[in-house]
Amino acid sequence: MIPTRNIYYMLAYAFTVLREDKYREVATEDFDHSADLLAAILERGISSQVKRGLGRDYLDRTDQLSSLRGKIEVSESVKTQAFQRRQMVCSYDDFSVDTAANRIIKATVNLLLRSDIDKSRKKSLRKLMVFFAEVRLVDLRQVSWRLRYDRNNQTYRMLIGVCWLVFKGLLQTEDDGSTRLMSFFDESSMCRLYEKFILEFYRQEHPELTAEASQIGWVLDDGFSDMLPIMRSDITLSRGEEVLIIDAKYYSHTTTVNYDVHKIKSANLYQIFTYVKNKDASLNSQPHQVSGMLLYAKTDEEIQPDCVYQMSGNQISVKTLDLNLPFEEIRAQLDQIVSDHFA
Repeated sequence: MIPTRNIYYMLAYAFTVLREDKYREVATEDFDHSADLLAAILERGISSQVKRGLGRDYLDRTDQLSSLRGKIEVSESVKTQAFQRRQMVCSYDDFSVDTAANRIIKATVNLLLRSDIDKSRKKSLRKLMVFFAEVRLVDLRQVSWRLRYDRNNQTYRMLIGVCWLVFKGLLQTEDDGSTRLMSFFDESSMCRLYEKFILEFYRQEHPELTAEASQIGWVLDDGFSDMLPIMRSDITLSRGEEVLIIDAKYYSHTTTVNYDVHKIKSANLYQIFTYVKNKDASLNSQPHQVSGMLLYAKTDEEIQPDCVYQMSGNQISVKTLDLNLPFEEIRAQLDQIVSDHFA
């Protein structure tokens, strides 16, 4: 079980806005579980957004009105007999706070209010929802989480990311509409956070390296690439001639076991080997050194992988990152990877 405070630090790297002063108190609080942590982050984030002003957008509306607004829909007005009531069916643009992002926030807070979080935090969230009175309540299972961000709504990026984690971590029961905690977080959402955390850690803490989630092209003899999947690394670290491709893996079990014999997951090993060999081949015209690493989040299993292989001229290592330690020790583990590969 990862300590809740470490979850906060991972989120703070994934969403750098959490390192601002207004979130500083969150880092020092003790939380019973991750749902309470996310509620605290949303409480401060929504409060800040309300002070800044809720995002608005032009939305298409069609209503029966007593005065002209926008465009008259004549056929609809006749069909609904609106003229007999001295009304017209009009279609118009409304500059409204009822945007997709605000709907997601309102629905997420509604989910948290039915969950087991601190009562004082529930009270604060209820007060904030007064500002969302004009925002429709939606079913989070039906919304699109792929929102576009620009200068006008960039501040929503972290809020929507946290809302997604809340949605993944809280399940609504069938009987009374209350919520219960999953094993917070579930494997898929934790995997995404784990990848993002490691990438952003290296971007912020090791500016001497280029850290990116880069696409790796297939090195093809004849250039034919139809139906080939896209290869995108979780983290690629590079400096000068040296490149390290890291595939971050978060599983409940790091190895497969057959007759008490532990083996590295074959699909993971094939994947990182393919990344490394294609990257290596693409740099063939210049001096280079490409290595690969499978970096698993450490589990409570007795046997953990800690291996370094030399495969066809490239180093492939399999390591674990212990997220159950104090964060300074987690930092030291990640720093050590840089020291070992970019000495």
